[in-house]
Amino acid sequence: MQPDLRENAAKVREAQAAAAGASRNAAGEAPAWRRWARNLAVAGAAGVFMALIGAVGTDELPLGERLLYWMPLTIAGGILGHALSVLVGRIPRAGANPWLFGALLTLAISIPATVGVWLYTEGVFQGQLVLSHLPYFFAPVLVISAGMTALMTLVNWPGRVTHAPAAGEAAAPVRFMERLPAKLKGAAIYAVSAEDHYLRLHTSKGSDLILMRLADAISELEGLEGAQTHRSWWVAKDAVETTRREGDRMVLTLKGGAEAPVSRPNVRPLREAGWF
Repeated sequence: MQPDLRENAAKVREAQAAAAGASRNAAGEAPAWRRWARNLAVAGAAGVFMALIGAVGTDELPLGERLLYWMPLTIAGGILGHALSVLVGRIPRAGANPWLFGALLTLAISIPATVGVWLYTEGVFQGQLVLSHLPYFFAPVLVISAGMTALMTLVNWPGRVTHAPAAGEAAAPVRFMERLPAKLKGAAIYAVSAEDHYLRLHTSKGSDLILMRLADAISELEGLEGAQTHRSWWVAKDAVETTRREGDRMVLTLKGGAEAPVSRPNVRPLREAGWF
């Protein structure tokens, strides 16, 4: 029920940024009002969905009343979730762990939201408040909050980052290099992109496919400075030649000519790390 977790996830990346003092202008990043409009639209759409399916026993109401009931609740939940996500994101361990972040945020939303839903449901729609009914609202509010939190966390959390050895440290072998096909042995890796169940390797000696999950590949790419710029792309920082903006997103042009997208949640962290 919250619209935007990106700002909090960006705080996590600030500690990893190579250029902590990088400019914070809005180049390549959606304006705040546009993010708010987009995410409140998502919250409103969730309200329409709840109304259409008659969630939580509202199926007996006419569609118009269901819309009048659900849309204000989901939009208010989105606003509440945004405010609480800022607070939860300041908890160090939560800010670094999306699962802990999501669990704490769900709980933080559910407690005040339960009171709000009770007041709205019984006070506005039924005309009387029965305090003994309040606890019964907690479970459905918790389930809905958990579902929306999980969805928005998965969609908006920035991608994983891999790191080169610190200055003065000996370089450890990069495990992923062992997976390069014979024709690519010894090549510099520019990027790895997912294609169905395969990964396309973009390298200084051309490209090829291997059978592997991107999440596993990123774990084995530790030792190279790079980042998951999109749910289906990992890119080496040194491979980026130019960038361009397409609406709210960025596109990276890499050595060898490949173009890698940068999803919205990754724009600010990568910009602050000096990628563009």
